[in-house]
Amino acid sequence: MTSESSPPIRLLVLFGGQSAEHDVSCTTAAHVLAAVDRTHYDIEAIGITRTGQFVTAADAVALLPPASDGAEPSQIKALEPIGDSTELMATVHDGPADARVVVLPLLHGPLGEDGTVQGLCELADVAYVGAGVLGSAVTMDKAMAKTVLDAAGLPQTRWRSVSEAELRADRDAVVASLIDDLGLPCFVKPANMGSSIGVGKASSAGELAAALDAAFVYDELAVVEESVVAREIELSVLGNHDLDVSVPGEIVPGAEFYDYEDKYHDGNAKLIIPAELPDGVAEQLQDLARRAYRTLRVEGMARADFLYEEGGRGPLINELNTIPGFTPISMYPKLWEASGLGYSELIDRLVDLAIERHERRSAKRYTGRTSRSGA
Repeated sequence: MTSESSPPIRLLVLFGGQSAEHDVSCTTAAHVLAAVDRTHYDIEAIGITRTGQFVTAADAVALLPPASDGAEPSQIKALEPIGDSTELMATVHDGPADARVVVLPLLHGPLGEDGTVQGLCELADVAYVGAGVLGSAVTMDKAMAKTVLDAAGLPQTRWRSVSEAELRADRDAVVASLIDDLGLPCFVKPANMGSSIGVGKASSAGELAAALDAAFVYDELAVVEESVVAREIELSVLGNHDLDVSVPGEIVPGAEFYDYEDKYHDGNAKLIIPAELPDGVAEQLQDLARRAYRTLRVEGMARADFLYEEGGRGPLINELNTIPGFTPISMYPKLWEASGLGYSELIDRLVDLAIERHERRSAKRYTGRTSRSGA
């Protein structure tokens, strides 16, 4: 945590967004706003509507779930509606001259978790929590992330990517080829989406074609993965260069797979923390989580998701999530709580990591320049 003598921190909590995960983001923001230590930060809530408008104060609070779900609107600094992203950037450096600004993006999915908002923060020269532009973009795109992880020799299930144009050109041939390569059943996911939105399981050629159509509602690229008999294990990672990894936790889905209801609506999934694993497997998972985190150029935080194939290939990396959920039933904060790091302390660590990264990168970025304008 920053010291008492440090300049004050304006913490801009950014939530909502234009993706299909808008509601998930609002729920996450409500709980974060309730948990953050208001004695350490000047907190400003900034919401993004489904149509892309940036709003603050009462308008932003109106985007959140009811106050009983965690938000405390009366304690959020009152500001006027902002407008678009250009106007937002003009307001970022308003306020006390000695105040440090940190943006806490709680935006899930495209136009928030994929490097776009991170790029906006880079242009504004402001610290922000989580992965940078490259790490966010590569990790958000499941096909690209799997390609990079394959190149690094990290273990994964068998998979293929397919574009909407390919399916449209020869539907039957694409479906037949996927079945030949991956078998049935298999899973289909939009390449750029999270929270299990658009994910489907296919047990026949017809179901596979329908699952691809459903995935293409959200993205032009889909990832198709083989189905495996495996345990679902997750770990939380925290850090820039020096990484801390939590104890592993196991998810026992309440449905056929860990779906949206289980993740965000207190479904029937069981969370077992710490996971009961054979000797040495927890350490193996932690090592793989660190390797994947560094390979995908992630900083700040990520949740590393694995499939553990007992008696087979062992731990297989499923994906990394650079802005994991922060609701009370979300695995990322629950794993840190089980590892000895509480909710509000976790937020403090993330803010400190954002400031450290911004200062480190700024020292490189402006070397040799007489001003930030390059004059």
